[in-house]
Amino acid sequence: MGKTLKEYIKIAIRSLRKRRLRSWLTMIGVVIGVFLIMSLLSLSEGIKTAVMQQLRMMGKDIIMIMPGEITDVVSMMVGGLELTDDDIKAIEKAEGVDIVVPMTYKGEVMRYQGEKRTVLLCGIPLEESLNIFKTDMGFELVEGRWPIPGKREIFVGFLVPEEIFPGMKTGTQITLKGKQFGVVGVLKSIGSKQDDSQVYVDLDIYREITGERAGAKMAMAKIKPGYSAEEVVENIKENLEESRKRRRGEDLPSYTVISSEKMTDIVGNIMGLIQVVIFGFASIAIVVGGIGIMNTMYTSVHERIREIGIMKAVGARRKTIIAIFLIESGIFGLVGGLGGIVLGLGLAKIVEIYCQTQNLFILKASITPQLVFFGLAFSFLIGCIAGYLPARSASKLNPVDALRYE
Repeated sequence: MGKTLKEYIKIAIRSLRKRRLRSWLTMIGVVIGVFLIMSLLSLSEGIKTAVMQQLRMMGKDIIMIMPGEITDVVSMMVGGLELTDDDIKAIEKAEGVDIVVPMTYKGEVMRYQGEKRTVLLCGIPLEESLNIFKTDMGFELVEGRWPIPGKREIFVGFLVPEEIFPGMKTGTQITLKGKQFGVVGVLKSIGSKQDDSQVYVDLDIYREITGERAGAKMAMAKIKPGYSAEEVVENIKENLEESRKRRRGEDLPSYTVISSEKMTDIVGNIMGLIQVVIFGFASIAIVVGGIGIMNTMYTSVHERIREIGIMKAVGARRKTIIAIFLIESGIFGLVGGLGGIVLGLGLAKIVEIYCQTQNLFILKASITPQLVFFGLAFSFLIGCIAGYLPARSASKLNPVDALRYE
């Protein structure tokens, strides 16, 4: 059986060599399809891993409260919606809530050694929240120390001294709204350009320099030991509803209350759906490549009718003819798939390096043996499927008619 298969492969390769230009052009169609699938799957899996890693940095006992619906991310992030002070008080009174950390942010002009840049200034209550940010959010300093609550001190994201104010050092001074602040710490990279470009200051001082006396863009609640996240989420929702019923005359935005664990599940499901869609669209290209293989194989059958007639005349059975043509079409898929894998994973690696050098996002292209095997098996299978009908038609040729064909 092994010897027979070896002979079939030799016949298939000999046929491909006789028609080199056509063979290469046919393989290019498969290369493009597999290239798209491999690069997009590798990058999407890398993005999913990076996002999930960031979310898992949040402790399981953290609940996020944001104005707006979670289905409308744009309005939540940039729509100007805010939680009121009454909302924050209602959250603090919810059973099972240990600490509430209101957070707000605004673009402000910052001056450093004669240069001025607009930065995203974030106000957080340092005394209550610093321990949460260090233990539950994974904040780490690469330089300096944490600011003292109530003092005019700031700590900055990793990219502030790298790109916004190159060469900025701890122990120096910056100016915000005409007031001097000491730069005391630099954060380790969090993973995204926006987060790594932020400047953090104590909430009371933030309100003093921005004039925003009330409310917050969002809030975090830490759960007391002994309470489940789902239980506390419901308690917060109940308190917010009761608080808002007493303020029916006010124009209040909707809100979202979600645990860090639930948020991780939602994002994981969304990323998984995106990967399925990506695979579906990229598969269209490889289907087009498969049609190219089918067309080439039908042409090959037409050109080799006499050869098929001779093989059948000397005793070749139908399954032998089918096997030879299936091997030939499978080689189209396999070689095209190999080229697509090399190019696709190569592009994914280039994108990874670019993102890391430009500090856009902590993205590591996912390159695994399973992905490579899937790419080879998928392309070989497409080749065999595309070659089946031509192989079947070749096997049905009448040997007498085939020998007479000119």
